[in-house]
Amino acid sequence: MLFSLTMLPPIAIGELMGDPDLSNFWWGFGTVLVAGLLLWVPFRQCRNELRLRDGYLIAVLFWVGLSVAATIPLSLSESFDISLANAFFETVSGFTTTGATVLVGIDSLPRSINFYRLELHWLGGMGMIVLAVAILPMLGIGGMQLYKAEAPGPVKDSKLTPRITETARLLWYIYLMLTLIGIGLFLLGGMTWFDAVCHAFSAVATGGFSTHDSSLGFFDSAFIDYSAMFLMIMGGISFTLHFTVLHNKSIKYYWADSELRVYLLIMLLVWLISMIVLMHHKTYPDFFSTLRYASFQVVSIMTSTGLLTTDFSVWPTLLPVLLMFVSFVGGCAGSTGGGLKVIRFLLLMKQGWREVSLLTHPHAHTHIKVNGEPVPETVTRAIWGFFSMYVAVFTIFMLGMMAAGHDQVTSFSAVTAALNNMGVGLGEVSSSFSGLDDFTKWWLAFAMLMGRLELFTILVLFSPSFWRK
Repeated sequence: MLFSLTMLPPIAIGELMGDPDLSNFWWGFGTVLVAGLLLWVPFRQCRNELRLRDGYLIAVLFWVGLSVAATIPLSLSESFDISLANAFFETVSGFTTTGATVLVGIDSLPRSINFYRLELHWLGGMGMIVLAVAILPMLGIGGMQLYKAEAPGPVKDSKLTPRITETARLLWYIYLMLTLIGIGLFLLGGMTWFDAVCHAFSAVATGGFSTHDSSLGFFDSAFIDYSAMFLMIMGGISFTLHFTVLHNKSIKYYWADSELRVYLLIMLLVWLISMIVLMHHKTYPDFFSTLRYASFQVVSIMTSTGLLTTDFSVWPTLLPVLLMFVSFVGGCAGSTGGGLKVIRFLLLMKQGWREVSLLTHPHAHTHIKVNGEPVPETVTRAIWGFFSMYVAVFTIFMLGMMAAGHDQVTSFSAVTAALNNMGVGLGEVSSSFSGLDDFTKWWLAFAMLMGRLELFTILVLFSPSFWRK
């Protein structure tokens, strides 16, 4: 019922900006509202306390159910013809903050549709933060449980409690503050208020949708590019850490965080490599152009945003592949970013190095530490399990695409874009995903949901033991 209200702002935008037909949003609003009422009324008196196991089902139904509901305005729009597969792909991509699009001619779309696409990004980004900080630590799938001590709210509890509401409210304030800062920066850069709001939604949520086919490259503004970079970097940092900094009124907590230091270090290294290669090949005419385009694309892809200012797929061969690989690292745990998450990557590296050290000192007892504190062995085991399952799932999705007739480059980059919620690819999907067949779009939409829900949250539902009392 609450989600039906999200279809009212696009109606207001459409009325204000003269869109010819808004009946699709009115139908969407009414349908989702009535469906919510029918689901709520019979059970409104129920007060059963939710169990930990219920958290998995709630998380999956949240993304799948609302993604299905969100397709209604697109499917019913008379402004353009769109199939059910395309509508579902677009809404899942928006809601999971992936940013892969099957639409072309975005500049000419009704303003209500464009606003709605970007609004889905913003809502999905907020939903991901609440999921990651308030729920995933309890589910114990490696990484986020390290934040149990610092995170506000009920992350130490074994059951879902109303205190999640308090957690969500605190995180929402931070998210809203960053969004307002983004709108202000984009307005200063010369955007219209409509473009400023939409692109702030996209950058803070590390989404990737734009109101223009050429993405942020449409504006050709260095100020806008650097403003978007700031928002993407902040969106890729754990919102738990943002909360800690604001709560203690000291930015020293940023640098004290091991995950953030590794996040920035990887970004810096990839940026240096990109600068060297682009300057060597004289891809851009001068140093400052190279600095601007290299910096933006590295930040955009590592944070799994996918906004573009240039076609990086035509860069020297090393760089497009390197950027695809860095998207596997992604943002920090508890951020809007996708990928494996930096904390998992950090612990995998530390565990790998510990195994190398044990070859020469087999009887040594060494502990992996993060932020000066030893990491429980249960966490490292969970992360190795997550990584191995990630590789298996990635392989299955890539083989599925190749079985559908796509080449290796397209298959690899499309699955990378979907599973890491990054949204841009190479080969057939370097400009958009519109040329893919319907099976592939459904396949990749499932991959987006898998990536956003951290794999295990969905996979556990296929376990027979999950359904036993």
